[in-house]
Amino acid sequence: MPRQDRPSLAVKLGALRLKNPVLTASGTSGYGIDLLPHFDISGIGGVVSKSLSLAPREGNPPVRLSETPGGMLNS
Repeated sequence: MPRQDRPSLAVKLGALRLKNPVLTASGTSGYGIDLLPHFDISGIGGVVSKSLSLAPREGNPPVRLSETPGGMLNS
């Protein structure tokens, strides 16, 4: 049960209701399970998974991911 002295951070995106607006960056966390060794994902509002498609597609050419002093850069 949430503490009564904290405001709700819940948000609605269409019919989807999230407990807070914190989402992972698209594709940077695989399908969510890749984050489990690093932190408890139940504390974030949602995981934006990698894209899925029935038809093959080329996607972006490499290099798509690069480490920087401030974090990671993803195309």
